[in-house]
Amino acid sequence: MIIEIYRKVVREINLDIIIEYIPLYIQAAGLTLRLGMGGILLALIVGFLSSLSQYYKTPLINGVFKAYTEVSRNTPMLIQLFFIYYGLPKLGIKVSPEVCAIFGLGFLGGGYFSEAFRGGLDSVSKSQIDAGKSIGLTRFQIMKYVIFPQALAVSIPNIGANIIFLLKETSIFSVIAIADLTHLAKDLIGIYYNTNEALFLLVVSYLIILLPLAIITTFLERKLRYAGYGV
Repeated sequence: MIIEIYRKVVREINLDIIIEYIPLYIQAAGLTLRLGMGGILLALIVGFLSSLSQYYKTPLINGVFKAYTEVSRNTPMLIQLFFIYYGLPKLGIKVSPEVCAIFGLGFLGGGYFSEAFRGGLDSVSKSQIDAGKSIGLTRFQIMKYVIFPQALAVSIPNIGANIIFLLKETSIFSVIAIADLTHLAKDLIGIYYNTNEALFLLVVSYLIILLPLAIITTFLERKLRYAGYGV
């Protein structure tokens, strides 16, 4: 049954329409990637700072980051975007759709990256930290030379998985009128009714973006496993 549906859809796809739409999808993919990378970079910074605060149990700040992590991970990104885009202007803070998208993705991803980094930091044994102290390393040097390299190696598989997850979440950007891939597909379907071609190119576009990342993540995970990290 599924094979028959697949064959029917393929037969109905018009290659001329696909060729006509490809430049539009390339442009939309570029915007999706720029916003996605901006949000992911922000999420990495926020997540790392949050994990450090929780690792060192910084008074007050630790509680704030814990609350932030729970809120960011347990509320839908759609609601977060609506709050930033429609809620903040009520407080006198106006942001463009692009800035809203970056901050929304950063807010969501920061909570996930925080847990990824925190797991890596907690994996470093206390004996290695004590060894660093015994040779006179400062707290900063212990973090830089002992804890961070090992924590990063352990965290890389989770970081890669979260990057892929966040790039997929960029499909929600269309709800705040950003001309990303999903928004383009919806427009083409609504105006020209070329559903098969628009959805086919949408799927292919995300595969082109996400499949290489998935392959790289799997490769790194295997390399780290063979090296003895995270086991």
